[in-house]
Amino acid sequence: MSEDRAPIFAADAGSISAAAEILSNGGLVAFPTETVYGLGGDATNKAAIDNIYKAKGRPRTNPLIVHVKDTQAARSIVGFNETAEKLADAFWPGALTMVLERLDGKLCADVSAGLSTAAVRVPNHPVALALLEKADLPIAAPSANRAGRISPTAAGHVVFSLPGPDDTGLQMVLDGGPCQIGLESTVIDLTGATPALLRPGGLAVEDIEAVIGPLLMPSSNGPDNEAKKSPGMMDRHYAPELPLRLNAEHAGPGEVLLGFGVQAPAETMNLSPTGDLEEAAANLFAMIRSLDGPPFSAIAVMTIPETGLGRAINDRLRRATVSAGK
Repeated sequence: MSEDRAPIFAADAGSISAAAEILSNGGLVAFPTETVYGLGGDATNKAAIDNIYKAKGRPRTNPLIVHVKDTQAARSIVGFNETAEKLADAFWPGALTMVLERLDGKLCADVSAGLSTAAVRVPNHPVALALLEKADLPIAAPSANRAGRISPTAAGHVVFSLPGPDDTGLQMVLDGGPCQIGLESTVIDLTGATPALLRPGGLAVEDIEAVIGPLLMPSSNGPDNEAKKSPGMMDRHYAPELPLRLNAEHAGPGEVLLGFGVQAPAETMNLSPTGDLEEAAANLFAMIRSLDGPPFSAIAVMTIPETGLGRAINDRLRRATVSAGK
């Protein structure tokens, strides 16, 4: 494997134009969103989509989210319904992904793991929106890291996670600073009779239900070797190199404690000293990444409330603890 890394560029007008040209020519670009950094490729170009899966080592059963510049662009690639219109009006641009029926011939089928649906969203980040406008393409963009590992919330995390052009086709990383939300988008399936939550994320479920009513909460995601409607549904995901221990009160031998709230020891790295779930979400991946290695043998994480963004934080932590052999 080559040791070359993709170059990082400040996200100014010139670098955004260069990135748009790379995407138009079938190349890959990493770029910031308000949730995490994405590994972007032209969602209509099969070679680009193939390279995204290859770069990440991502199973073909795990689909990609397609990013578009506005609701009108979304309507041109998926079949909108009344619920989708309500959610787009309320939360786009933002950390909400909607799964809808894919329109024939508009996207590479591989973005959907071969299913008839596609996951789409309009990101709420000036760099992402400028890139989408300049490229004038739907951009498939999973998180810019190796499959199953910690998602990147800063440009440096991307080059640490992914090799450069010789190995992945990743030609450029646009640096837009740290991600504001720090967790992937919430994914809602709108293809059934009742909207269903597929992945908790950066938009709280309670906020969605205030607009469209109660969501179905699937009891099982099915085997990992079956095609998924959404990313983030694999049993093992978001995992550091070190094992995680959840609902910890203190660190055990060899462990480091990742705290939460006022009850955490003062010397402990703390997701949010005030118990703010938005702050905890924004810090989650970056703090786990910073603790992931010697001299520690494991990371113990204090209890996170199962409300608001805590639902998404706990989802990421639980998936990160699943054995790689499962």
